[in-house]
Amino acid sequence: MPRAACWYVLAALGEIAGCYAFYAWLRLGRSPWWLGPGLASLVVFAWALTRVEAPAAGRIFAAYGGVYILASLAWMHVVEGQPPDRFDLAGAALCLLGGGLILFAPR
Repeated sequence: MPRAACWYVLAALGEIAGCYAFYAWLRLGRSPWWLGPGLASLVVFAWALTRVEAPAAGRIFAAYGGVYILASLAWMHVVEGQPPDRFDLAGAALCLLGGGLILFAPR
């Protein structure tokens, strides 16, 4: 797996876990103690994105979008027990292709 992909996967896990902690607190009535690990996860997310090599931060963030979408669908399936349908998967594939084009296109 290329180095950028590893950083993107770590970023996605950090962002989704952090956002879910806030979701759990605000929407599911969980304890505010969820916010500590949630904030730490969001720090991991931001740090991991800085590890991806590209000449512009905007390009890194744009390419990350596809990874985030796929990771969100995986989270939905594993954590929330809701499997993605074929349209979810097709959309994620399209976004990953777009992200790859943005990040790896010859310039």
